[in-house]
Amino acid sequence: MSTEVIKAAKFDPAFRAEVANLVKGFDFGNCLACGMCTAGCAYSDVHANNDPRKFLRKLILGMREEAMNDPYYWLCTMCERCTIECPMGINVAAIVRGIRGTTNEAFSDDPAKKGPGFMVKVVEETIESGNQMNVSQEDFMDTIEWVEEELQAELDDPDYKIPLDVEGADFMFGFNAREIKYYPQELQSILKIFYAAKANYTISSKKWDATNLALFSGNDKDFWTITKPLFEEMERLKAKELIVTECGHAFRSCRMGYRNFWDKESDYKFPIRHILQLMAEWIKEGRIKLDPDKITETVTYHDPCNTARKEGVYEEPRYVINSFIKNFNEMYPNKQWNLCCGGGGGALATPEYKVERLAKGRLKADQVIKTGAKIVIVPCHNCMDQFNDINKEFKLGVKNEHLCALIAEALILDEK
Repeated sequence: MSTEVIKAAKFDPAFRAEVANLVKGFDFGNCLACGMCTAGCAYSDVHANNDPRKFLRKLILGMREEAMNDPYYWLCTMCERCTIECPMGINVAAIVRGIRGTTNEAFSDDPAKKGPGFMVKVVEETIESGNQMNVSQEDFMDTIEWVEEELQAELDDPDYKIPLDVEGADFMFGFNAREIKYYPQELQSILKIFYAAKANYTISSKKWDATNLALFSGNDKDFWTITKPLFEEMERLKAKELIVTECGHAFRSCRMGYRNFWDKESDYKFPIRHILQLMAEWIKEGRIKLDPDKITETVTYHDPCNTARKEGVYEEPRYVINSFIKNFNEMYPNKQWNLCCGGGGGALATPEYKVERLAKGRLKADQVIKTGAKIVIVPCHNCMDQFNDINKEFKLGVKNEHLCALIAEALILDEK
């Protein structure tokens, strides 16, 4: 049996201090080395280099070279499943994000190494174009006009207009650039629901993408460069609230950006809510009515880590589901104890780790199979891409849907 020799002379106490400074209020002395983080990580033994306890020990001992050459901090999906098991509440995801963001500045011997290339490319394009799909202003307006015409026909309302840049609305809607570039029918479904609820809302023509991949790359300067213009549009248009589409990392980015930056920089205050929180409110108030006989298949629901565990939104989606879907089977575990789908933490933007991502997906596939569901509600675009890959890889034969798409399908419109 071979034993790996660790030379104490290589330990670097300064490295431990540098890492501790990445996360405000973090103290390595709190780590008990108990292994509960590894026990809480569903994927610690699914593939190599995915053990949070081992990685933390490298940091605590000051093993700079070993830690910074460890693929763990890119393989970790930053889901925080380990954190809710930690008796000391150590947020491994925050440490991982901090290290990702400073890899080429403080720790790396290779200043050209900025992390996975595709993730960096998307961040740079988002800064340049204002959205992660690099959609031009002309293409954005063309798509908005197309969706508007489609809704005029569907609603039999030739006067229908998408409210762009309206001041003083009850809320501004921030969505995912995929809903412009690839899935405009999903945007159409959401706006149809807004129409049925007679919502007083607006969409900014300048900054409408709420997503931010710098949440995963870890660079705070890039992060705030991307999210700040969305909040500036809130202030410019004097919107009372920001509603974010079904996208876990967009929702988390907006909430985190508000707490960490905007709240300290601006006097213009506003709440930020997930669209499914708004849907639950409208259903309770009777502003939208849904046909309980429309969705007949067995349905299950996936809790995105950024929405459920990190931001506490998991009861409202279930209220919405139970209000009109008769056959709903839960995955277990669920809510704040859910299993990450394997696509979080920017895993979809790191194609070099696709094998590990799909290995994680096996556990989620098993969860879906046990529910017997034919429809999987996946209220997050990153999770949706992962679920689509899981569906193909493990031949599940299910339909993956956003919840708003099912709401729009079951929507009962008032007669004119």
